[in-house]
Amino acid sequence: MKPIQPVTQTEGEQLDALCRHLAARRAAILLAWRQAADDDPQQTTVHSLTRGQFNDHIPQVLDAFERQLRAQPGGAASEAAGRETKREEIKHGLHRWQQGYRLQEIMHEWGHLQLCLFDEVAGFAASHPGFGARTLAAANRRMIVLVSDAISESTAQYERMQRAEAEGRMADLEGALASINEVERRRAALIHEAVHDIDGNVFGVTLAAKLLGGTEIEAAERAEFAEVLQQGVQSVTEMLRDLKELARLEAGRETREIATFDAAELVRELGNFHRPIADGRGLFLEVRGPRKLMVEGDAAKVRRLLQNLLLNALKYTERGGVTMSLGEEAENWWLMIKDTGPGLLAGPGAPIVRGLKEATASARESDEKEAAIQGERSHVLVPPPRGTAALQSIHQQPGEGIGLSIVKRLCELLDASLEMASAADTGTTFRVVLPRTY
Repeated sequence: MKPIQPVTQTEGEQLDALCRHLAARRAAILLAWRQAADDDPQQTTVHSLTRGQFNDHIPQVLDAFERQLRAQPGGAASEAAGRETKREEIKHGLHRWQQGYRLQEIMHEWGHLQLCLFDEVAGFAASHPGFGARTLAAANRRMIVLVSDAISESTAQYERMQRAEAEGRMADLEGALASINEVERRRAALIHEAVHDIDGNVFGVTLAAKLLGGTEIEAAERAEFAEVLQQGVQSVTEMLRDLKELARLEAGRETREIATFDAAELVRELGNFHRPIADGRGLFLEVRGPRKLMVEGDAAKVRRLLQNLLLNALKYTERGGVTMSLGEEAENWWLMIKDTGPGLLAGPGAPIVRGLKEATASARESDEKEAAIQGERSHVLVPPPRGTAALQSIHQQPGEGIGLSIVKRLCELLDASLEMASAADTGTTFRVVLPRTY
């Protein structure tokens, strides 16, 4: 009687068996990936993420990867799986930007995932003698392509958002220049009206001071002239101050100092301090949340972050008011600023706003999937539905590009994620999610 020869599998059958193994081991792979990221001293943001937030769109990426392994290279099924993988990688990169990841953290993260997949594939091949070397090489090659493309898409997404921030700042600076030009135009008009014999080409602070102190200009015109100059100087001064702060953050000159503090008390104090501003504009300013919430963090930078959002909300809200709230969830705590203003979905000067909207929608999508598995609900802000007034809004707010970049950099420094929902008919809501411990 002849011995039974083992059935030789084709490469396609071997890859199909590997895919079934990877699917069965999905939870273990994701857990190993999280552990590797937790152990990486270069990855600090990961510690503040829940399991669902960390996994993000990666389960969908792995699904598409398994479909690619099963499909014939270059075939329609392989190309469709490749397109799906790319879409999920783009969403993942955008979400990581919104969560406050640094570019180095994103690249490290993909490297850890590749090693986890490599170990899993190698373990499967070692325990299955029939798994050929050629098939193993094909699987590893597709895995390398997957991670290489993922790093490319993630870094491209990060670069896109950096360009968006830069475009917003450029629009702010152009707006400031237009404001200065308007001051110059009005000053020239006043000079022409009041002092006909002064050479119209002579400009400068000395001339302005002389005119304001002289008797040739009527009191009403002198007051108007002074107000125009004051507004122009104040606008430029504020923008230069913001640019200086942003430059310090981007240059890494700011560091966080972690200590325990009462976040509820900080929010109440900030609300009480700014309430006179709201009262002066006929707006309400409410503070909601627990009486006490002890957390770890940099209280001074949390105050700066919250104050930037609050002052911006008070500045542009004309009716109604602003609500500040805070709370806790899982291992995190959150701050929320909600106004009844005209909405932030603006025109060409605010690409960072569109980026935050897109990133919040991506975060909501992945969080809802994980929440459904756990029988819970997502806490990520709900974006305005398509077709609402938000999409038709042409409201443009001066300085929002620089101001939001400062808030975003402070969030990155604090390992915090930034969510945004905005519509012209309901106002704007910002939600900052921070770790309770570092």
